[in-house]
Amino acid sequence: MARAADRSAKGSRGVRGRSHDLAAAHRAWAVAEPHRDLLVQGAPVPGHVAPADTWERARAVLGPFPPLFATGSPGPAVASTADGMTARLAADSTVGSWLSRYAPEAAGAPDGEVRAASAVAGAVPACTQSYGPVSLEAAGQFAGVAPRGRTLLGARMEMPADAFGLG
Repeated sequence: MARAADRSAKGSRGVRGRSHDLAAAHRAWAVAEPHRDLLVQGAPVPGHVAPADTWERARAVLGPFPPLFATGSPGPAVASTADGMTARLAADSTVGSWLSRYAPEAAGAPDGEVRAASAVAGAVPACTQSYGPVSLEAAGQFAGVAPRGRTLLGARMEMPADAFGLG
């Protein structure tokens, strides 16, 4: 999934188009491999601690999203999310290190704190907007229902793009 997302993030359709491309890559992977998507989405077993290498894989899936949102500006609907991410970045150096790897332009910008918070604050909701319809479709929950998963996914990806004023 991370490789598919990374390949799709390198397109030239503009920031908003690339967010749709990332979601489409996720959908294509999940529909082709629903058993793996279900493993990713499955409920955690109480007391289970994921192996350390799985954290890096999860970060790689989210990695292509921050550069898109680092260019945006959080609107009123997501301002509190950006504020929360500013606090999280200050409190957890792991998040900042991850961001520096995937969106160095955000972390190193003159207004780096604002760009970094915007990058993370947009990436997380965009990823969750993608996971909802994709996982439902991969699990067969849209059988006989309109709109199709692809249509719903496109509409869901517009929400974070609008909230961050992406072009």
